[in-house]
Amino acid sequence: MASPDNSSCVLYCRVSTEKDTQEASLARQEEELTKLAGELGLVIRQTFKEKHSGYDMERDGLLDLLDYIRQEQVGTVLVQDETRLGRGNARVAILHLLAKTDTTIITNHDSGPMKLNEMDSMLLEILAIVEEYQRKLHNAKIRRGMKRAVREGYRPEHNLRNKGNIEGRERIEVPLNEIISLRQKGLTYEEIAGVLQGLGHSISKATVHRRFKEYEMEQEG
Repeated sequence: MASPDNSSCVLYCRVSTEKDTQEASLARQEEELTKLAGELGLVIRQTFKEKHSGYDMERDGLLDLLDYIRQEQVGTVLVQDETRLGRGNARVAILHLLAKTDTTIITNHDSGPMKLNEMDSMLLEILAIVEEYQRKLHNAKIRRGMKRAVREGYRPEHNLRNKGNIEGRERIEVPLNEIISLRQKGLTYEEIAGVLQGLGHSISKATVHRRFKEYEMEQEG
């Protein structure tokens, strides 16, 4: 992933209710953040505004903001204060998501990078550590599943197409034949999903289970 552009920013403005009286607050937030961006020499790439509770993660403006940051590699988000991003557990989750994209959060309240308290810093460190170990465990499951499949006679090299393709392995939406073959070799649904993910297929354990059960029902019919 490319490094974020720290010379540009996005603005995020939020109020908690749909009341018309909150329109003035949204406008004031945008005005003050625009001024702050100018003082910091940041180019505003996009502004996201919404009326929604900060305790909720399912906010259109927030989701659009997160997508935009990932896709456009914008390095900085400006908010009025930390509560505009979210409240309660939602706030910590959002801070974690932004930290993963190396996004700097600047608040008008702090007139610079947001200052985290000791508890927030500790929680974010714990989340990062847990996520890293989850990734290591997931990769270990893929390797174990692949080794077991090979021991049972599965040959992954026979299931790769376009080996000279610079974009890598060809992805098939649901490789049913591979699912059937691996299941018949005694692999669990989780192990099958791991093996197929290792081969470049984007597929979950639930999808593997569902498609194999559909296959069994078709055979019984």
